[in-house]
Amino acid sequence: MTRKRAILLSQGDEVITGQTLDSNAAWLAEQLTSLGFDVVLQLTLGDRVDDIAWGLELGSGRGDVLICTGGLGPTQDDLTVEVVAKVTQDELSLNQATLDHIQALYKSIGRVMPPANIKQAMLPSRATILRNDWGTAPGVQVEHNACQAYFVPGVPREMKALWKHRILPDLQARFDLPPERLLVFRCMGVHESKLAELMAPFQDRHGVVLGFRTMLPENQVKLRLSAELPQETEEALREEALQILGKNCYGVNSGNLVQVIGDLLRERKETLATAESCTGGNISAQITSAPGSSSYFLQGVCAYANAAKTQQAGVPAELIQAHGAVSEPVAIAMAEGIRERAGSSYGLSTTGIAGPGGGTQDKPVGTVHIACATPTGTHHIKLALRGSRERIVSLAAGATLDMLRRHLQGLL
Repeated sequence: MTRKRAILLSQGDEVITGQTLDSNAAWLAEQLTSLGFDVVLQLTLGDRVDDIAWGLELGSGRGDVLICTGGLGPTQDDLTVEVVAKVTQDELSLNQATLDHIQALYKSIGRVMPPANIKQAMLPSRATILRNDWGTAPGVQVEHNACQAYFVPGVPREMKALWKHRILPDLQARFDLPPERLLVFRCMGVHESKLAELMAPFQDRHGVVLGFRTMLPENQVKLRLSAELPQETEEALREEALQILGKNCYGVNSGNLVQVIGDLLRERKETLATAESCTGGNISAQITSAPGSSSYFLQGVCAYANAAKTQQAGVPAELIQAHGAVSEPVAIAMAEGIRERAGSSYGLSTTGIAGPGGGTQDKPVGTVHIACATPTGTHHIKLALRGSRERIVSLAAGATLDMLRRHLQGLL
């Protein structure tokens, strides 16, 4: 089955100049790929009529589907609809239903619609209008150069809602798409280069496309499988990959690390507390980002100063004086202390030097001690991390969470 080709356009001076990160294109590319499209081109265009028209002509000539985000607002630099009409040789006309919808949105918040918003109701007369129930700018759909082109707002919340409720159902109805067959192995504690080495046997397998993705602090291995491969082959590939990846893989097509940990704690009816120094609350923020975390997460303290380590986590002051705050004994005492004070099943701790200053010859920047106190003993790891302050914090938090995951899965 020949895979259909998709093109992504991102429009706006704020995007092309880097003032706004283009997360829309990455998100849409992932959605389209999972549907069975080949995303063959991504373009970022500024707020200029000629450039937008050129991008639309180029993209629609190369793809079966084109999705453009941005340029649908009420200001003079929002030019997408004007260009769509120009390229498709259509005329802009007032779409009364859209105008009524915009006016109703303003009325619902007790405001009168500004005259500038009338511009958002001036739409190509032959286009299909994609009603936007999440904002003022409607989406627009046209066919050009035998390509289905969809134009949606650049606001991520609105873009994602229009994708789910307008674009996705239309694509599924129009195209005979191959079923998605993707195995994503989520890994911690192993570098991407090492993963590439480990997974080399999959590089030239028939019907298998091997890929990698880094999402600090984890790395992912992706096996995209041909629709023609038998189900038993998929299962064999899955098991072979798991054998190779071993303890480093925490899930296949699973939620993220904190979701996996949360599920394990919930199943075991166990609880967790944290005492963080160099990670500054990053771990507890990640844990509580998961819905339902209140059922297993009891408390988190940010014990940054030495006195706070004593007051909040019960670390003896003499222990800090003897070994220094960044040390194995203090990390262990923090984990055990917060576990005891919270009355939790597990206690996690971090203490280290995130930089860029504060390092010494014995304890350079990136030196981090982490610990996990459990009902059967305490695990400790000394980390030697490199990079920016943000990178060190992210890696330290990830390693600490992964230590708990490995304990819960019986891998330590």
